[in-house]
Amino acid sequence: MTSRRDFLASAALLSAGLLVAPSLLAAPKKKYIGLQLYTVRDAMEKDPAGTLAQLAKIGYNSVEGATYTGSQKFYGMTPQGFASLLKQNGLIMPSSHYRLGEEQMNGAPVQGTMLHGWDRAVDDAAAVGAKYMVCAYLSQSERGNIDHYKYVADQLNKAGERCQKAGLQLCYHNHDFEFVAQEGQLPFDLLLATDKKLVQMELDLYWVTKAGKDPLTLFAQHPGRFPLWHVKDMDHTPQKSFTEVGNGSIDFKKIFAHAKEAGLQYFFVEQDATPGSPFDSVTQSMAYIKKNLV
Repeated sequence: MTSRRDFLASAALLSAGLLVAPSLLAAPKKKYIGLQLYTVRDAMEKDPAGTLAQLAKIGYNSVEGATYTGSQKFYGMTPQGFASLLKQNGLIMPSSHYRLGEEQMNGAPVQGTMLHGWDRAVDDAAAVGAKYMVCAYLSQSERGNIDHYKYVADQLNKAGERCQKAGLQLCYHNHDFEFVAQEGQLPFDLLLATDKKLVQMELDLYWVTKAGKDPLTLFAQHPGRFPLWHVKDMDHTPQKSFTEVGNGSIDFKKIFAHAKEAGLQYFFVEQDATPGSPFDSVTQSMAYIKKNLV
């Protein structure tokens, strides 16, 4: 019969073991390999359910939204409906893209943008299960001069504050035009001058490389500021076009070695144009990532 002394001794040993080896009980952190849904935009428009099922079959377990209409719709579905479809396919959508909203459509403001209907957009993002909302792109008319970029930075801070109140994080997604100097300043530097608690960055590795900048330098200068990445490769032609991950000139192994310094939380494969079926291209990218990066 076990005595009280033996029981207490056994319990003490068990507790000590848990203290020195808590990892024995902790589940390993899941590795997410994501896809920006713009890559399969035509398929998502025609058959979102079938498209998500196919992506899950390929091996993707997270996606980033590219479409929000401002009328409580994600690919034609309510936040709750789209969240349910994601769950059915074993997917999460930690991030989704949005626009600034200065452009008009048919003479009217575009809803679901930072400038119009942002409160509703934030609430819908929270309802769909997102953690990040990303300002995806500035049109030519939204870029302007340095003073206008200062205005954009101010709007990012305001939009980021609203996100923070809902437990979300705002990010800004770059292209290459933010690295073209104006009046001796880089627009990207002005955007980085936003409040880092309110505005973080989704670094597009293709566009920053095409602009002639080194991602590692940005990580060193602004550690922890880049929780999201677009993993997009550049081919070896003079045009420096898009290509499948691992098929081009970008050294992803070197960049991923600095993921912790960057503050990386999620990354998303994106290929704006593909030579054939986008599903063939994202399958090829998946194979390279699984073998070499995660």
